[in-house]
Amino acid sequence: MNILGHPSLAWLPSILYFLFFWQEVRFYSKKEEQKDGESSSSSALGRSQWLLLPVLILHGFILHESIFTAAGFIFGFAQALSTMAWIGVCFFWVESWYLPMRGLKAFILLAAGICSLLPIIFGGYVLSSRAVDDPWFRSHFIVANSAYGLLSLAALHAILMHWQDRYLHKTHQSSGLLASWVNRLPPLMTMEKILFRILTVGFALLTLTVFSGLFFSQTLFGKALFFDHKTIFGILSWLMFAGLLIARQRIGLRGLSAIRWVLGSFAMLLLAYVGSRFVIEVLLQR
Repeated sequence: MNILGHPSLAWLPSILYFLFFWQEVRFYSKKEEQKDGESSSSSALGRSQWLLLPVLILHGFILHESIFTAAGFIFGFAQALSTMAWIGVCFFWVESWYLPMRGLKAFILLAAGICSLLPIIFGGYVLSSRAVDDPWFRSHFIVANSAYGLLSLAALHAILMHWQDRYLHKTHQSSGLLASWVNRLPPLMTMEKILFRILTVGFALLTLTVFSGLFFSQTLFGKALFFDHKTIFGILSWLMFAGLLIARQRIGLRGLSAIRWVLGSFAMLLLAYVGSRFVIEVLLQR
């Protein structure tokens, strides 16, 4: 059975992500549980984590099969966003076993549900018929999208930190769903540690991506160095993330200044591929 020209199985990860998101919303809408119910809450969290694992495996399998095809290497802005979301959820799944990240789950699941829908609507284009058979290029692709996914998660995390900070500094804090959600987020200091942990790993992978990309441009474009908008914005984002981590190390950059720097750096990274492909594929219809 095909829907919009795609196997109906492609819809399944998005539906499941939204179901998990709805489960989280219901969780926050409940009243604060008593202390004697915390153990059952922890066991429910563990079950939810294990149930999420098959969804991640299915999403990853569908992404692989839709990108590395018999026709060649198919990619576009929708595939890029879906892959970023998948990497972000994978990171969350691993880290949530070690750090208190329950309050972040709903946001990440909502983003994953939306992004995993996009490749069904926007099919992408064959970028290369040769690259799909090159194992080194596949390695470059995995590293690149791991970097993009982690840095996307860092940007989302920075936005959550900004909202959390604004809420905590309100004179009169509201009650209800928003209050329950904010109260379940980790403390701001912990959130900041998580942010720079994500940034450090993401920047290391981005460094490999930028320099290995110079080599693999020969495979895709037949030129050892291809200076287009993607390369320029990619290098700019790398320089900005490097400056952010240096400022953190040297002067202890934190708070709103760090959040703005993260979002500015991510904007450059987004323009490097996703933004430009969106303009080309959707607005210009090329």
